[in-house]
Amino acid sequence: MTPGNNPDYRAGFSVLVGRPNAGKSTLTNALVGHKVAITSAKPQTTRHTIRGIVHREDAQLILVDTPGLHRPRTLLGQRLNDLVADTLAEVDAIGFCLPANEKIGPGDTYIANQLAALGGKPIVAFVTKTDLVSRAALGEQLLAVSKLGVDVLGADGWTDIVPVSAADGYQVDTAADVLIQQMPKSPPLYPDGELTDEPEMVMVAELVREAALEGVRDELPHSLAVVVEEIVPREGRDENHQLLDVRVNLFVERSSQKAIIIGRGGARLREVGTAARKGIEALLGTKIYLDLHVKIAKDWQRDPKQLVRLGF
Repeated sequence: MTPGNNPDYRAGFSVLVGRPNAGKSTLTNALVGHKVAITSAKPQTTRHTIRGIVHREDAQLILVDTPGLHRPRTLLGQRLNDLVADTLAEVDAIGFCLPANEKIGPGDTYIANQLAALGGKPIVAFVTKTDLVSRAALGEQLLAVSKLGVDVLGADGWTDIVPVSAADGYQVDTAADVLIQQMPKSPPLYPDGELTDEPEMVMVAELVREAALEGVRDELPHSLAVVVEEIVPREGRDENHQLLDVRVNLFVERSSQKAIIIGRGGARLREVGTAARKGIEALLGTKIYLDLHVKIAKDWQRDPKQLVRLGF
């Protein structure tokens, strides 16, 4: 029976929320089975709501990966929070990610109260990064997460609580099952085989930004914006030797940050290019020439005009 003829087929949208670095992007990638969201050890690396699409015989789950909800300190921070709020209003179910290896803190309580204010949407609590804790510590965290649900939502608490590890695959399928149970009966919303509806330009920019954030100082993540200027076929190449020229600008706020990205004698920028090129070639399915330029856009996070120019 094809999905379109299956009366029990389910399809819908779910959002993963949580404070920065709670494992949302990693879980999105694990559920989809392919890399559609950038991951980094740095908090707040997600800037766009990237949709990953999980295809199954009985269902289609469209995952929206948002920036981490946080108390904003800049105009960029406020716009990222607004992006999350807009997304929450439109989805069928919410997955709230809480890491197993960190005690529940004010940030988690803040988000829980924001979710409670939505009124009536199914909220599944995912206790992520279970591979990093002992069984006893996981048990304690599950009890704490359950108590948080009762405290903010009343006696019934969360719709479900699922411990999960994207790193080793523990209960990733169960996480998908639980979210799919909350989706409405519907024919598929996207063609079979499609993994994300993000434009290629956005995906390329995200891969460059992920490579640039790897192993750098804490000050950089929020100050780095990446804009793809163009992706064009190299002229004069035959069909068997296609090459795409990919031109990308990396914007930072200060000259000291520019020096961090470029590195001594340009060594770090070459490393960024090498790492990003592998992911971009896999995404685009062809060889590329990656041309990276680092530019200064002074205090862009606080400048409305520059935020618009940089895609926010």
